[in-house]
Amino acid sequence: MSETPPNTLQYRFDGPEDAPVLILGPSLGTTWHMWDRQVPELAGQWRVVRFDLPGHGGAPAEPAASVGELAERLLATLDELGVERFGYAGCSLGGAIGVELALRHPHRVASLALVSASARFDTPDAWRQRGVVVRSGGLGQIAMTTPEQWFTPAFRAAQAGIVEWSVQMVRTTDADCYIAACEALATYDVRAELGRIEVPTLVVAGAEDPSTPPADARALVAAVHDARLAVVPGASHLAPVEQPRAVTDLVVRHFTAAWSERLMPPSAPPLRTAPEAGPAHAAPSATGAHAMPPDAPPVPAAPAPPGRPDPYEDGMRIRREVLGDAHVDRANAAADDLTGDFQEFVTRYAWGEVWNRPGLDRRTRSVVALTALVAGGHLKELAFHVRAALRNGLAPAEIGEVLLQTAVYCGVPAANSAFAVAQRVIAEETRLPG
Repeated sequence: MSETPPNTLQYRFDGPEDAPVLILGPSLGTTWHMWDRQVPELAGQWRVVRFDLPGHGGAPAEPAASVGELAERLLATLDELGVERFGYAGCSLGGAIGVELALRHPHRVASLALVSASARFDTPDAWRQRGVVVRSGGLGQIAMTTPEQWFTPAFRAAQAGIVEWSVQMVRTTDADCYIAACEALATYDVRAELGRIEVPTLVVAGAEDPSTPPADARALVAAVHDARLAVVPGASHLAPVEQPRAVTDLVVRHFTAAWSERLMPPSAPPLRTAPEAGPAHAAPSATGAHAMPPDAPPVPAAPAPPGRPDPYEDGMRIRREVLGDAHVDRANAAADDLTGDFQEFVTRYAWGEVWNRPGLDRRTRSVVALTALVAGGHLKELAFHVRAALRNGLAPAEIGEVLLQTAVYCGVPAANSAFAVAQRVIAEETRLPG
């Protein structure tokens, strides 16, 4: 059994070698086993390829910085296997990967199914806070609350085995890869691009999904040229697990109707793949460990100086990434004739010039900012930058070390006040919403 090459993904095959290829993409925190109950029927007609996200299910822990990078890694995997054209079905983050493929590589995607998907998942702030929670305390807290997002109350009460399976899948995911996926989802927003998707598209929503509600699915259908909607009753976010029969029927009907001579020759050439002895590119312990249990408005920018690019746009982007949309929106909303120029100055020069310089990474700049704010006694701004430091990758213990050292150079009273601010902010930021 060979190891997964760099920049490719762990995968497995099911179904006849000479059948057209159908890719199944998983959601964040799951493995390819989330599609276990669809595979027996799908593999009767298609060569089914399932893959794991980095650091999931024993896959190599090689974090990806964006949804686009995940799509490129999947394409690199398929290129190695000789797969040129394929159908694609993906759930949640797996659906986002499918959208990226249809937008950036439309000649490769024959048809598309998006399950529990959205053009933008939640808010950037929410995803970055989730990354802070994991960086601060690991995946235990996320794992324990996952079933509330993935399954309806009735299903959780009746299917204790599957609930525990879901908790263990999340708990055993690599934390750095999970955090990277949260960052990728924080920057994922394809709302302005959906009209360029031309392939036949099925959008499936769980009727009781709190994460990607049916309204998100309707927005996808309204924007994609050739799309139709199916809402599954009695299902939350992980609809393929909770309502396997309904999702299987929808996927089979969609891809059967979408497949034609024009989209994919029915007798595709055999794939370059290892014998069907087991999952290819998979850690031996990964296959059984996660198998599913038995049934169950922006501020206007002033003109840039002649001959130089205006740093305002970069500054606004970095300011939002570091301080969060909510903070920046409040600051801009409060700006008036007196303070508007100051807000613009801060965005353009503090964030667009200094924070955007390549000489220091954001973690180091956060350390500098924390120290300077303690020294100056600027406790209100310190709170903003403790929050920013968490977003920039500092763990609470590292922030504590920075503040401890300020006691030596800035004085014990200053450090004492700073610790009180940091303690409050860290408690707020490492508590999951709701």
